[in-house]
Amino acid sequence: MSSQSRKYALKARAESQAETRRRIVEATAALHTEVGPARTTVAEIARRAGVQRLTVYNNFPDERELFDACGAYWLAENPPPDPTAALGTKNPTERLCAVLVPLYSWYRNTARTIENMQRDRLVMPPLDAVMRARLDKQFDNLSTALAAGFTQGAHSKLGLRAAVALAIDFWTWRRLAREGMSDAAAAALMVVAVKAAARH
Repeated sequence: MSSQSRKYALKARAESQAETRRRIVEATAALHTEVGPARTTVAEIARRAGVQRLTVYNNFPDERELFDACGAYWLAENPPPDPTAALGTKNPTERLCAVLVPLYSWYRNTARTIENMQRDRLVMPPLDAVMRARLDKQFDNLSTALAAGFTQGAHSKLGLRAAVALAIDFWTWRRLAREGMSDAAAAALMVVAVKAAARH
C-alpha cells in the first residue's frame, strides 16, 4: 500500500469513528431529555445510534467521558444566554433583570432536559462532576458578579449573594413558572427579593 493510500485509509477511518461518536452522543442526549441519565441504558444508546453495545464502551470507556461529550453537544445545540452585555449595565437592578429574563426564557425552552439532569446528578457522581465543571462554576461566578453591584453592609453580603444565587437557580424559575408566572414577572419578583436582601 502506498503512503498516499495509507493516509486516505487513516483519514476515512478517523471520519468513520468521529461519525460513530457523533451518533452515540446524539442518541445519549436525546435519551437524557426523554427519560433522564439515570434511566438511559447503554443498550438503548447503541440501538438508537445503530451500533453494538461494545462500540459504545470502546468510544466512551467511562460514564464521565460520555457525560462530558454529551454536555458539550447539548450546550452547543442549546446555548445559555450570554450575560456579558447585561453585566455591562451600570444600574445593578437593571443588570439583574437583564440577566434573569433571558435566563428564565432559556430555562423554559430547555426545562425537560435540565430538570432530568438536576434530578439525576444527585445519584450519579460522574454526572454531578461534569455539571459542576460545565455549569455550576459559571453560575457561581455570575452570582458573584451580580451581587457585587448592589450596595450592602458588611453583615448583608452573605445574604445578598444567597438571594442572587437563588434568583438565578433553575428550581426557583421552575417554582415560579408552576405558579403561572411569566418569565418577565418571575424575574421582576426576584429582583425585588434581591433588592430587599441588599437593604437588610
